[in-house]
Amino acid sequence: MKLVVILAFIITLISCKEKKSTFFEHSPKIEKISLKTPFNMPKIKVPNFSNCERFVITDFGAKGDKETTSKAIKMAIEKANKQGCGVVVIPNGEWLTKKIHLKSNVNLHLEDSAKLIFSEDPEDYLPEVFTTWEGMECYNYSPLIYALECQNIAITGKGKLHAKMDVWKTWFSRPEAHLNSLKRLYNLASFDKPVKERQMVNDTSHFRPQFIQFNRSENILLEGVTIVNSPFWTIHPYLSKNVVIRDVKVKAHGHNNDGVDPEMSQNVLIENCIFDQGDDAIAIKSGRNQDAWRLNTPSKNIVMRNCVMKNGHQLVAIGSELSGGVKNILISDCEVISGASMFHLVYIKTNERRGGFVSNIHVNNIKSGSIKKGILGIETDVLYQWRDLVPTIEKKLTPIKNIYINNIHASKAEYVTLIKGQKDLAIENVKILNVEVDTILSKKYINSNINGFYVQ
Repeated sequence: MKLVVILAFIITLISCKEKKSTFFEHSPKIEKISLKTPFNMPKIKVPNFSNCERFVITDFGAKGDKETTSKAIKMAIEKANKQGCGVVVIPNGEWLTKKIHLKSNVNLHLEDSAKLIFSEDPEDYLPEVFTTWEGMECYNYSPLIYALECQNIAITGKGKLHAKMDVWKTWFSRPEAHLNSLKRLYNLASFDKPVKERQMVNDTSHFRPQFIQFNRSENILLEGVTIVNSPFWTIHPYLSKNVVIRDVKVKAHGHNNDGVDPEMSQNVLIENCIFDQGDDAIAIKSGRNQDAWRLNTPSKNIVMRNCVMKNGHQLVAIGSELSGGVKNILISDCEVISGASMFHLVYIKTNERRGGFVSNIHVNNIKSGSIKKGILGIETDVLYQWRDLVPTIEKKLTPIKNIYINNIHASKAEYVTLIKGQKDLAIENVKILNVEVDTILSKKYINSNINGFYVQ
């Protein structure tokens, strides 16, 4: 009897090992990327789907129209997720679709000549989802591609993600009805009303969705794809960790069309990308006012390197939604091409409502053509339409310190720095090293309320 029990136990152990082995064989491998930075940065975890099964959407009934394509993508994602690991393949050709919601352990892969076209009909992005608008949490139209609380996800391949803009572009304007909705959301967030009460989908809010939002997710890879057009911010890692954006081309010239908006996100690498934007190439954010103070999560450990900017407002902007804080940023070895329409290489913006902090910003080895304004701009009273739209409910200034600009060349600029600190809170420790501008149109350094400004 004892022998039978022992044999049964051994068989059970072998069976468990086989099951465990099978599970790990069909899960994404996790690789770790080490980066050399002037601050302590952990290795970035990134998923590798090379050993995962492929699920081609035509096998799930996709024919190219948005109904069959949307249904097939959803089914393929569910099957890949259920299996523990899978690559959902968009074959060559044009495919019209509605929203796509990713799930853990899934790679959405576009073949070289694949073009995934996203419908312009707002109804295709309902029901509303837990998302954000300009630094405030709310329920709004789903981002075109959305991931909530996912792990080990990817969007890869050399195909195109294309947003149809027929309707979204009519929402670029901000009529009174839209502004009233902004006021409503501002007040709901300012007085810590539950996010469930912040329902912003109606006939007049016209809060445009992000193209891609990774929301509270981790171990994320976005690689190789070309993104054309966007209703709002293009790539938005929100409260996410371990994000790699590599070899991506973005061309979006609508209103608020930043390239990448890491917001309250950590351990982010953006490399070898090309940005052709209607707004900032990269805009680092960390939430707005009371919402961000509640979430209390800084954006930190963010590296952007070897990128090219063809057009946009800033190569890198920080703010103005920075209430959770921003620190440990490295921008290096990037180029702004000659003829690009750009205001600053680096622009830090905040106001009396934000709080938060900005610290430890390093910008090295940048080449640029002509710049409309300057190499570095820091302004602490930027409110745009919000100045007269809503009042300051709680005043919190933003400490800004330890900004390092090194080895920069531009052909022309109005100034090298324009730094405007608050009278009640001076900016501290800005170092400008090896910065050359062939033609300066105004004064070289225009600074006020700063302690510790060094030029070499």
